[in-house]
Formats: sequence, structure tokens, C-alpha cells
Amino acid sequence: MRPTDNTVAVVGTGYVGLTTGACLAQLGSTVTCVDIDVDKIERLRLGHLPIVEAGLAEIVRDMSAAGRLHFSTDPTESVSGADVVFLCVPTPQDDDGSADLSYVEAAAASIGPALKTGAVVVNKSTVPVGSFHVVSDALDRTDVDVVSNPEFLREGTAVHDFLNPDRVVIGAESDAAAAAVRALYESLDTEFILTDPASAETIKYAANGFLAMKVSFVNSVAAMCEQVGADISSVVAGIGSDHRIGSEFLKPGPGWGGSCFPKDSRALVAIAADHGYDFSLMRGVIDINEQQYERMVHKIISALGLFEHDRLSGRVVGALGLTFKAGTDDLRESPSLRILDELRRHGAAVQAYDPTTTGELNAVQRDRLAGYEVRGTAIDAATGADAVVVLTEWPEFEELDLGKIADVMRGDTLVDCRNLLDPGEVRAAGLDYDGVGRR
Repeated sequence: MRPTDNTVAVVGTGYVGLTTGACLAQLGSTVTCVDIDVDKIERLRLGHLPIVEAGLAEIVRDMSAAGRLHFSTDPTESVSGADVVFLCVPTPQDDDGSADLSYVEAAAASIGPALKTGAVVVNKSTVPVGSFHVVSDALDRTDVDVVSNPEFLREGTAVHDFLNPDRVVIGAESDAAAAAVRALYESLDTEFILTDPASAETIKYAANGFLAMKVSFVNSVAAMCEQVGADISSVVAGIGSDHRIGSEFLKPGPGWGGSCFPKDSRALVAIAADHGYDFSLMRGVIDINEQQYERMVHKIISALGLFEHDRLSGRVVGALGLTFKAGTDDLRESPSLRILDELRRHGAAVQAYDPTTTGELNAVQRDRLAGYEVRGTAIDAATGADAVVVLTEWPEFEELDLGKIADVMRGDTLVDCRNLLDPGEVRAAGLDYDGVGRR
């Protein structure tokens, strides 16, 4: 991609900020990513990424070498010459489901005085409807425009999603500001949705809420399949082939998690309540997801031949997968950990393997996985286990040596919470099989 005249600053180097900065550089802009974490910036300058994300390390390396991607700890210097500044800072959730905008406000206030006249500040963080005005007030600049440009990146495929988007949503009150942001993405072959800031902010929450609803729906159907003797694989094939429904996000599993669905679903309920509407449908979606965690715990306990209230002391569970989905090292709101935490509370010992925990654990992993025995391979995790549970859809789990798994286990039960494995092959290896919505 040939360089352009666009100069961009990205405030925050988390999943969204780092992907946004690197990919905008790939699209031709000159980008400076800024973060107050000195150690993180030094590591990024050396090409050491703090996250697992397919293709991102290569882009960071190539764009840094080309002189189009830079890293800084000085917000004032970084934004002073930028035409467009992206805010990609955390918006953690309060207990009532509402988003904490303190980081967004602080970032906007800190860069406000340094912005050049005519600059455009883009809210990339997922923020409640009306945050456009919060940022505008914090900037305290009448000669600077604010735009909402929500991200739709899936962890594990964020680079692909950025460079091959279904759409780019731009919410602005100024046509010139909208055009400035659109120009950054102009080389992409996609649909541009130009709207007002409140609509752009709503689109982000509504999209994630709808996808969460699809997953909760298929998990409920899977539960029904188990009761009536139907097979969820056939049911999903039948309903997913309807073009009005589609097959995406119709894969039953242990429940949804991660950094977006739980936060955005609860925020959608909170935003609606703040404006006098009871979003009971979304509350139901969240409740169903909580029930799915409980169903998986009950399924594992039952597979061990125990009643739900029995203590699991002396029982060993071999867990395959700890992250909330494959392709990322993110443990936030992981269904795997929710389920395993409950089994441990019942007294079970957990020995777990995940492809992202084979080396030295980082600080977040060490803190979250305290009390777990982290093993180096799937076979190690299965060794001596009374039950093996597949919790994350890592491709390597589809290629398990089931005979070897059976040989090293103490018990003979495999619970496939992702329906990755062929039940017949599992049983042929001498193991009892239980999946989600399968006969």
C-alpha cells in the first residue's frame, strides 16, 4: 500500500488500538501509537507484542521498518501534528452494567490542548450512546470535530476483520469530519455507513447484542435437543441453510464470553434502562448464558457419575482450553474458566492445557490461573484425569490422539463442550462421550 498524506495518532495500545494503528499504517497512513505504559511501548518498539493476534506481529514489524508506524509515551507530542486521533482506551464496566468513561474522559482532556485546529478525534472505544458529547466536552475545543467509528473486530481474527470489514460505520455531525475518517479506509472494498454519532454508538451495541442472542438461542435449542432426542448438528444445518437466518453464530458451546459480548450485552440493558426502557429480551439472553455455564457444570458432574450436590474431592478434571475462544490468549470472561472455577469450588482438581500457556505465563495468566495445574500438552492434561473436558475450540483438539488420551486417563469420560470431536471415534477409543445437543 502506498503512503498517503494522512497523519494519525492512536491513543491506547490494547487489542483495538494496536490493531487499528498497525492496519491503518498498512493502508497507507503514517501512524503513531501512544500509551502511558513505558514498558509496553519499549517492547513494541522491539517488535514484542503483548497479545496473541494472527498476522499482527508481521504488520507491526513491516510498518515499523517502513517508517509508517511509530510508538510513543508522549500523548502531547504524538497528537500535535495528527490530522486524525483515535481514542482506543478501556471502558470497563461498573457493577450496574454501565460503562466507566473515566479513561475516555481523561484521555480526551489530556490531548485537547495539543490538538491542531481542524483535527478529528475518533471514538473507537465501545462507549454508551451519548459519549460523543462526553468526549466533546472533555476536549473543550470548538475547532475540533468528534466522530464515532466503532470497531467490529473479533479477537483472533482482528487483522483480517479490519482489512476485510463487512462495513465501516462513521457517525459524525460534520460532513468534512466524516470525509476525513472515510479517507483512511478508502482503499477497502466495503460498504460505508454514514450516520449520526448516536446511531453509530447504538449500532455497535446492537450488533453484539444480536450475536449474543443467536448464541444463546442455539444453546437453548441444544438443551431441548438433548431432552427430545434430536441432534443439534442436523438442526443447525436445517435452520442455518435458511438465508434469512444464516449459519454464523449458530454453534452450540459452553456459553459466550470474552471482552465484548458480556460487557456490551449488560451495557445495552443499562443504556435502555437509563432511558426508561426495560430491555427484557436482552436480559433473557444474559440469563440463558448464565444457565449454559451451569448446564455444562452439571453435564461434567453427571458424566463423572455423581449428583450435582456431591463433592468432587479426589476427582481430577483434565481441561483442554482456557481462553474464551481459539486464536487469542484472552482469559477475560472465559466460559472455560467460569465452568472450571465452579468444578474447583465443588472440590475437583483441575489440570489444564491451552496452546497459549505452554511457555512462561504472563502476569495476567499467573493471577487468573492461580490454583490451576497448567500442563504443557493435551496428553499431560489428560494424564490421571477422571474426565477430560474440551472447552475451547482450538483446531489441534480436533486432531487428538484419542487412543492415547484413553490410555493415560484414570477414568473413561470425555465431555466435548464445543462438539469438536466425532462421537463415534471417541467411543471407538474406549471412552464415553457427551457433547452439547447431541444424542
